[in-house]
Amino acid sequence: MANLTAAQTSAMRQILLSTAKILISAALLYLALRKVDISDLLSRLGFTSAVWIALAIAATLSQVFASALRWREISADCGASLSVAQAVRYCMIGSFFNQTLPSSIGGDAMRLWLVGRGPAGWRAAAYSVFVDRAIGLVALGLLIAASLPWSLRLINDPQGRLALLFVDLVALAAAGGFLLLGRLHWRWLGRIRAVHHLRTCSVITNRAIFNRERWPKITFLSLLIHFLAVVIAWCVVKAIAAPVLFSEIFLLVPPVMLITMLPISIAGWGVREASMALTFGYAGLATGEGVNVSLLYGAVFLVVGALGGLVWIFSAERSRKGSIAVESTE
Repeated sequence: MANLTAAQTSAMRQILLSTAKILISAALLYLALRKVDISDLLSRLGFTSAVWIALAIAATLSQVFASALRWREISADCGASLSVAQAVRYCMIGSFFNQTLPSSIGGDAMRLWLVGRGPAGWRAAAYSVFVDRAIGLVALGLLIAASLPWSLRLINDPQGRLALLFVDLVALAAAGGFLLLGRLHWRWLGRIRAVHHLRTCSVITNRAIFNRERWPKITFLSLLIHFLAVVIAWCVVKAIAAPVLFSEIFLLVPPVMLITMLPISIAGWGVREASMALTFGYAGLATGEGVNVSLLYGAVFLVVGALGGLVWIFSAERSRKGSIAVESTE
C-alpha cells in the first residue's frame, strides 16, 4: 500500500507539473497574441512565403542533423556509441516528442529511453543526453557573451540591457560551475549520489570540450546548431517581409533560445513568444513582429516534429516496443 501511495503521489505531482506548464503556456500565449493581428499575419503569407518557410524547414532538418552528429560524438565518451543513422533517427523522434510532451525537454527523455534500452544501459544514456544539453548551454552562453558589445549597442533600453546581462551571467555561471565541478577532487563529493552523477557528467564534458582532437568538431557543430536557429528565424522574417535585419536577428534570437530552454512550458510555447516580444521591444522593433516571427518559428518546428512522428511510427524501436508489450501479456 505504501508503494502504491508513493506511486500515486508521484503521478499526481507529474499531473500538477504538466498542468502548470499548460497554464503558463496558455497565459503567455494569450498575452502575446493580444499584440498580434492574426488576419494581417495571414494576409502577408503567399507563394514567396511558402518558399521561405520551406527553407526554414530545411534549415531545421539541418539543425537536427548537426545535433545528431554532436550527440554521437559525445555519446561515445559516455559508453553509448551510436551510428550516424541511429543518432539522426533518435533526434528526429525526439523532435516529435518535444512538441507532444508537456515539457521543452520531452525529446531528451525520449532519446534517453531509446538509448537506455540498448546494450549501453540507462546510466550511459542519461549521461550522453545530459552532457549534450550541457555543451549546448555552454556554447550558447559563450555566443551571447561574445556578441554582447553589439547587443548592447542594439538595445538602448536600460532594463533590456540589464535583463540581457543577467540572463547571460546566469548561463555562464551555471556553465562555469558545472565545468568546475569536474575539476574538483574532493572525496566527499563522491559520497553524495546526485553530486556524484553530476560530477561524472562534468568530467565527461571537460574531456569532450578540452580534447585537442575532438573539440574543434564539437565546437563547430555547437555553433552551427545555434547559427541555424538564427537562419530559421531569418527565413521566417523574410516569409512575412518583416522590417528586421539579419544582424538584429543574429543578436536577438540566441538570448530568446536560452530563455526558452527553461522547462516551464510546452515546447517553449508562450515563453518564446513573450521573450521575442520583449527583446524586439527593447531593440526598438515592433513587439507584434516579434510575436509573428515566434509563432511561425514554432510552426516550422511543429512541421519538423510531425516528420519526426512519422519516423517514430515507422521505426524499428516502436515495433520492438509493441512486440515487447504483446509478449508481456502472454
